[in-house]
Amino acid sequence: MKSASTHSPQDVGVIGTAIEGSGEFGADTALLDAYSVAVTGAVEKVAPAVVHIEVRTGSEASGSRADPNAPAGGSGSGFFISPDGYLVTNSHVVNGAREIRVFLADGRRLAADLVGEDPYTDLAVLRISADEVPYVTLGGSDKVRPGQVAIAIGSPMGFQQTVTAGIVSGLGRSLRAASGRLIDNIIQTDAALNPGNSGGPLVNSQGEVIGVNTAIIRPAQGICFAIASDTARWVVGLLIKDSRITRSAIGVAGQNVPLLRKLVRHYHIAQDTGVLVAGVEPDSPASRAGLQPGDIILALDDVPTPEVDRLHQLLTAERIGVKGAVTILRNVERIKLAIIPQEMAPLAQPGPARQPAT
Repeated sequence: MKSASTHSPQDVGVIGTAIEGSGEFGADTALLDAYSVAVTGAVEKVAPAVVHIEVRTGSEASGSRADPNAPAGGSGSGFFISPDGYLVTNSHVVNGAREIRVFLADGRRLAADLVGEDPYTDLAVLRISADEVPYVTLGGSDKVRPGQVAIAIGSPMGFQQTVTAGIVSGLGRSLRAASGRLIDNIIQTDAALNPGNSGGPLVNSQGEVIGVNTAIIRPAQGICFAIASDTARWVVGLLIKDSRITRSAIGVAGQNVPLLRKLVRHYHIAQDTGVLVAGVEPDSPASRAGLQPGDIILALDDVPTPEVDRLHQLLTAERIGVKGAVTILRNVERIKLAIIPQEMAPLAQPGPARQPAT
């Protein structure tokens, strides 16, 4: 085992004695040591890029509460994705903020500007005036598997650089954002998250970011969620480029599902998965086109949609009001329906969750 090479000869002797003297518990000790090495290695790689964020909203950023030491209106976590100061956090952490302060791992406290936010995926991009900051890269969430190690780093309850670890408990979950829209392809983990963890990275044992921590289910134990890194990469790129995301929408909630092999062969479908229609919004393009819960979307304008993320990516501003076609499987029949996507309504201001038109 590679981890053994990190011990001195004396350490190896001690470990060997413990294993010989404790039977099955010796094997557990060795496994725990390897697990610890993996977690600490990932943390050492990622932690310098993780920040604590404090925000002020409304009157908290002016008047009698302009004191920089006054209590912040809210807080969360974030992480740098480039050496020139761009960082990712949750939209709900900074939504409505008048002032944003970022606390770096090296002790610096700097003002941050909001580059852009997308409440529909609960993601936001900030930027500070600094060069050569430590940063991490967004890994591929499509390679994530249930049971693999998941490590969350953030500032829960104001305790900076806090680390929790667990496993990936499930994939392909859906979570309703504050905007009211379902965020699809969510990663479920049992790595403990608490208020203040929002916006921090969820990483694998190699120190690659596989998700952006976003929510917990308070009455439950060990049920926490992160936005998949593949979704984050697409959203963040557009926010840096345009400061906002204009989308078209067809009005469905979906999840990734495998296709029956006999249907793939029968229709010569070039993909193994599709998007199951879990729900159809009333008076939406999907309902007008005739889409029904249980349908599986295969393509939009003949472009394959093997996963929800791909369907989201295809629903760009250019498709608003433009007649197109959606290819679906309904039971065992392949059908093509005419559809006219509409613009996804932006959120005018913070407020309670509302039903989405997505």
